[in-house]
Amino acid sequence: MEHENHEPHSPHVTHHKKEGMTEKIRTNPWIMSTFVLGILAIILIVGSVSGGITGKTISEDKAGEYLVSYFEAQGVEGFSVDSVENEEGFYKVNIDYQEQLIPFYVTKSGYLTGNSILLITPQKTSSVDTPVTGIVKSDVPEVELFVMTHCPYGTQAEKGFIPAILEFGNEIDASIKFVHYYLHEGEKQEPYETPIQVCLREEQSDLFLPYLNCFLEDGDSDRCVIETGIDKSKLDSCVQNNAESYYALDSALSEGYGVRGSPTLVVNGNIVTSGRSAAEYADVICQAFNVPPELCGELDLDSASPSPGFGWDTTSSSTTTAQC
Repeated sequence: MEHENHEPHSPHVTHHKKEGMTEKIRTNPWIMSTFVLGILAIILIVGSVSGGITGKTISEDKAGEYLVSYFEAQGVEGFSVDSVENEEGFYKVNIDYQEQLIPFYVTKSGYLTGNSILLITPQKTSSVDTPVTGIVKSDVPEVELFVMTHCPYGTQAEKGFIPAILEFGNEIDASIKFVHYYLHEGEKQEPYETPIQVCLREEQSDLFLPYLNCFLEDGDSDRCVIETGIDKSKLDSCVQNNAESYYALDSALSEGYGVRGSPTLVVNGNIVTSGRSAAEYADVICQAFNVPPELCGELDLDSASPSPGFGWDTTSSSTTTAQC
């Protein structure tokens, strides 16, 4: 797998010194809640601090202890466990940092998800780290593209994916979802943009793809909110109140499928490979039908691959493995 000079499982360990992270948390305590996804795509606390998977259920005390030990090992200090709440399927560990309580969610088998979101146990799981060679078929194919909002290969994929899924309409169950970690955390990048896009998808769905087509031009979210007629008040309310729970579902699915990069295409519950042009995505979709519709023999979509990043240029490169 080719990466954009990042390793998705440890993006910030490579690029930030420990003392720098401590200073960032001091000035912005809420960054603690996104620190986990910034470091690893998925963390096994038991494996990190106690040597491996035991297969046993950990206690409330151990959930807090492992969490504190993990962050201390990363050089982040000055916080403690305030309380641990025993919920169905997970522990809610409330971290006290500078008189602020920040929740983390730890499964009872010792897994942690970040971003201060409820861990939704995925119903679909995969033990396969590489794409399957065959495509599972169904009457109404479920086609999910997992991306990061500022991954250049993710935006490349979206530019080919959107015109393809628009051709099929209600013939397929298509969606754009978000991977369970961030790599691009500059001003107005993934931690800022992901809540906006997931809110538009869930609460202003008719405007989500028009917004995304605008956003893919140059990444100017503010301009696109105005130009596509987004209800800004409704959007702001969603970002404040609902975005975390929406993203929780994406994150859990991403982890459950075994997503390891942006973009990743999942068809009928299985990771598959595809080129990134509209024509190539449409070809994969047609293969996923039990009985392909007549539309599959009539499509005339662009076979040129979009360029990585923002903008609507195309590229002559046939590479389809590059991911963030």
